[in-house]
Amino acid sequence: MSAIIGIYGIHDNPAIMEQGAAMMQALSRFPADDEQAWQARSNVFFGCRAQWITPESVGERNPLHDPERGLAVVADAILDNREELCEALGIEAVRRSALTDPELLLLAYDAWGTGMAERLVGDFAFAIWDERGRRLYAARDYSGARTLYFTRDPSSGTVWLSTVMAPLLGLPHLPGALNRQWIAEYLALPYTVDAVDGRMTVHEGIEQLPPAHYLVADALGRLTLKLYCRIEEPREKLKLGSDAEYEEALRDVLGAAVKARLRTHRGVGAHLSGGLDSGSVAAFAARELRARGRALYTFSYVPVADFTDWTPRSRMADERAYISAVVEHAGNIVPEYCDFPDRNPYSDIDDWLDVMEMPYKFFENSFWLKGIFERAAELDIAVLLNGQRGNWTISWGPALDYQTALLKRLRLIRFCRELDGYARRIGVGRRRVLGSVWRRAVGAGASGMRHPVLASPRLLEETGVVERLRRQGLPVQGNVRSAYEARRRLFKQTCFWNLNGTYATKLSLRYAVWDRDPSNDLRVVRFCLSVPEEQCVRDGVDRALIRRAARGYLPDKVRLNQKVRGAQGADGVHRMKAAWPAFIREAQEMLDDEAMREYLDLEMLKESLLKVREAPKPEYAYDLDFRMLMRGIIFRRFVRLRGRR
Repeated sequence: MSAIIGIYGIHDNPAIMEQGAAMMQALSRFPADDEQAWQARSNVFFGCRAQWITPESVGERNPLHDPERGLAVVADAILDNREELCEALGIEAVRRSALTDPELLLLAYDAWGTGMAERLVGDFAFAIWDERGRRLYAARDYSGARTLYFTRDPSSGTVWLSTVMAPLLGLPHLPGALNRQWIAEYLALPYTVDAVDGRMTVHEGIEQLPPAHYLVADALGRLTLKLYCRIEEPREKLKLGSDAEYEEALRDVLGAAVKARLRTHRGVGAHLSGGLDSGSVAAFAARELRARGRALYTFSYVPVADFTDWTPRSRMADERAYISAVVEHAGNIVPEYCDFPDRNPYSDIDDWLDVMEMPYKFFENSFWLKGIFERAAELDIAVLLNGQRGNWTISWGPALDYQTALLKRLRLIRFCRELDGYARRIGVGRRRVLGSVWRRAVGAGASGMRHPVLASPRLLEETGVVERLRRQGLPVQGNVRSAYEARRRLFKQTCFWNLNGTYATKLSLRYAVWDRDPSNDLRVVRFCLSVPEEQCVRDGVDRALIRRAARGYLPDKVRLNQKVRGAQGADGVHRMKAAWPAFIREAQEMLDDEAMREYLDLEMLKESLLKVREAPKPEYAYDLDFRMLMRGIIFRRFVRLRGRR
C-alpha cells in the first residue's frame, strides 16, 4: 500500500525533477515504512511512500526499474490472483512466494502490454514507464478501490499522476478554480455519488482515472483513456446439478476471496455488524486464521449508552445481540464494540474534509468509520475486511422485487408460493405483502425518498445538469424502480464505485490500514451475477443462497433473520444534543452567506431550518431536512477552508 506520484514529459525538462521532489514533500504527511524515487533522464519521475502490508512488500523496490526490459513501475497495489498470473506468465513455483507485486506488474506488462489490466484481480492503481514504446501507462482496478488522479498541461504535453490531489494543486498550469460542473452534479445528485462523470473532480484541471480504466500518454502528446472491464449479467446462467453444488460454489469463491485478502505480516481485522455480509466475511476469515494460529479482531459500531431506539420494529439501532451471536458461534474472534461517545456527525467535519480533499455526503457514518480505522491502527491491524458490496453479490436476492417480476411475467403459481412464504416468514399479513408487490408492479412503488435538490436554480440552469443526469439515467429525485435496476446501474456506471475507494484509500494512507472487501472480488462478482435467480430467492426467503451456504459458519439467529435490519447511525442526532445550538447557528450563517447563493438553494434550506431548529429530535437522523442542512454545511466548510489555504 503506497502513496504514489508520477510525472511524464514528452521533452526533457529539469523542472520535472524539482516538481517530483515537491510532490513527494506533499506526501510526507502520511506515515511510511519507506520512501523511494526513480527518474529517467529529465522527463520521467516516479515516487512512492510505501506502507508495507503484505509479506512480499517488506523491503520491496517501489518504484522498480527493469533496465533489461526497459520498464519501470510505481504501484499502490495488492494483487489477489497471484497464482493465476504466475501460471499464465510461466513463473517457476519456487520464485512465486518472494515475487513482489510491482515485479509481477512489470512481468504482466511485458507479456500483455496495455491488455494486462483486464487480467488482474485485486485493489490497485499503478503507472508503468515503457522506455521502448516511449509511453506512460497507468491503470486503476475495476471498482476503483484505490484512487489515482492526474492532470495534463496541453501546451507541454506533460502528465502528472498522484494517489491524492494535494501534490497536484500547486502546479503552474492549473487555474486554481473549483469545477462548477462537478459541483452541480454533486449538489444535484441525491445519492452519495459525487458526480456521474468519473473523470471529474472538484478542482478544475485535475481529473481522476475512472474505475476499470487505463490511461496511455505517448511521445506525441496524446492522452488516451480506455475502459478495460465491463461487468454484465451473463445471458446464460450457471447450471449446476443441485442446490448443494451452488452452495459449495459460493463457499469456494468467497472463501478464496477472503483468503487472498489475509496476506499480511501484521494483524487482521474486520468490520462486523449484525447482518449477513460482514458476518459471513468475518466467519470465513476467523476460520481461515484459526488454521494459521492467528485471531481475527472485529470492530462494531454501537449507539451511545443513553440512546433510546426510536426506529420501527423492523430496524434495530443496536445490533449487539446479533454481533455477539456471530462472535460466539464463529470463535477465534476478539471483538470490540465501539460507541465513540465524544463523536458525532458534526464534530468531525473539518477532519473529514482534510481526509477526503473534497466535500462528502456520508456524514451519518463518518465519525465511527474514522474511529474504527484509528482503533485498528492502535492495535497494529494492517488489513480491515468488510462486506460492503455484499448486498449486490453474495447476499443478493430481493424478495419483493422478485415477486413483482413473477407477477409481471404471469408466473402466478410461483408468485403465490413466494408471496405466502414471505408473509409467513416476516410475520405480516398476506394482503399487506400483496399491496407492496402490486404498487411495484404498476410503477407506484419506486424505492427511495424524493429528495430535494440542494443545488441552486441558477447553477442547475448554467450547467444543464438536470438534463445531463437524466440522459445518464440518474434522475435528481433519486427514485429507482427496482432492486434489479439499481444492480444493473451499479455495475454499469463506474461513478457508483468511486466513493468507497476514495475514502478507503485516503483513510488507509492516514492510518496504514488497508480496507478490503472480499464481496467485491471480481471473481465473486462474476460468479454471483451468473447464479440463477431461483437460487437467490426461494419460498419467500430473500438472500437465499448465502443463507444456505453459511450454514455452520453463522448462527441461525443471524443466518435466518428476515425480520429486522440494522439502522447504523440512528443515534447521530442524539449525539449532537450538546452541539445543536452550534449546528443551528452555522446553518443560519450558511443562509446569510450570499456567496453560497450561487451554489446552494438557500430558499429550500430556509424551509428545512424552520422545521428542525427548535430541538434535536433523535428521528431527525434520517430526516431529509436535516440531511440537506448537513450537506450544505459540509459543502460551505469545504469552500471556506479551501479559500483560506
